[in-house]
Amino acid sequence: MKQTTVFPSILILGSTGSVGEQAIDVAKQHGIRVMALAAHRNWQRVAEQARELQVSAAAMTDREAAACLRLALADTPVHVYDGEDGLLDMIEETAADFVLNAILGEAGLRPTLAALRSDKHLALANKESLVVAGELVMGLARERGLSITPVDSEHSAIFQALRAGQGNEIKRLILTASGGPFFGKKRTELANTTLDDALAHPTWQMGAKITVDSATLMNKGFEVIEAAHLFGVSQDKIDVVVHRESIIHSMVEYIDNSIIAQMSVPDMRLCVQYALTAPTRTKAVIPPLDLIKVGQLSFAAPDEQSFPLLPLAKRALSLGGAVPAVLNAANEVAVAAFLSRRIRFLTVSDTVMRVVEDMTHAQHKHTLDEILDSDREARERAASYIASHS
Repeated sequence: MKQTTVFPSILILGSTGSVGEQAIDVAKQHGIRVMALAAHRNWQRVAEQARELQVSAAAMTDREAAACLRLALADTPVHVYDGEDGLLDMIEETAADFVLNAILGEAGLRPTLAALRSDKHLALANKESLVVAGELVMGLARERGLSITPVDSEHSAIFQALRAGQGNEIKRLILTASGGPFFGKKRTELANTTLDDALAHPTWQMGAKITVDSATLMNKGFEVIEAAHLFGVSQDKIDVVVHRESIIHSMVEYIDNSIIAQMSVPDMRLCVQYALTAPTRTKAVIPPLDLIKVGQLSFAAPDEQSFPLLPLAKRALSLGGAVPAVLNAANEVAVAAFLSRRIRFLTVSDTVMRVVEDMTHAQHKHTLDEILDSDREARERAASYIASHS
């Protein structure tokens, strides 16, 4: 008799975003029990999801949205939590095995820590948790004996490729980058870039903030920091290569100079699926890869002169402490200003570079309170810089 694989139950944070919706799709296809959901304002979609999945709880960090959701689900047994503290309570009180954290930005850090403190394994799509407080997050996971499985396509690829060897056999991690919409352009050509230009990603359909980060290569810089913490490797063992086709999602080079690459069509559902079912491989939720149709694969070095946030991220990682948190905070403020059309595209990188250079002293900050204080200071400095250049 064929045995049915029973997968762990999950709690999805950021359920109305791109990754959250794909996680729900994967869960439905594989019979994975979704115990609870969380989002910020889109209570209408959460209400639909809650009914469809028959969850036991839902949280809205926006209190007005929570009140609307509570009314919409009044005829169900769903327990609705409100506010950021309510979200943390839901994580602690919901009996799920895994928390899939797809919250955007630094706001995902406290939920990440709450998941680990409540002894839940973590499927992590919120890269900022590791960018802002990687040492604290990984230390807590080790202390509790909990797993953190990556959802980002690049880190999922490395996670899979690492099964081919031992940790002491790693020579390099090679992160691939699409190059974003401005691949091949010099800094002088980017002066009049519009928001619509920046949001026209050639491969992936993502949220606006992440798409802008891809355009500046900040997203790839964050991924370098994330990879260092997630896989326990030093910065000098992490390289970035531009791969426009986005077919190879990342690679691991071993000491015998063999390179193991993970390839598939660019579809985040595979990454979500493997994060929830690893090490088991399950029936495909994405189309097969047709290598004949792909034809050829190309590679190039990233242009770190025209896109200075990638080398800046490497420097932030090297400095350590709260400097990566400063990098992330300044970038969040600058990207928000660009998305609201208050600053030009190049001002995003100018702002982040200025704030990081002004706050290298944050390398001596290591506790959570110190990191959060540095985050707040960086946001204030970024806002001040933007105000003076608007």
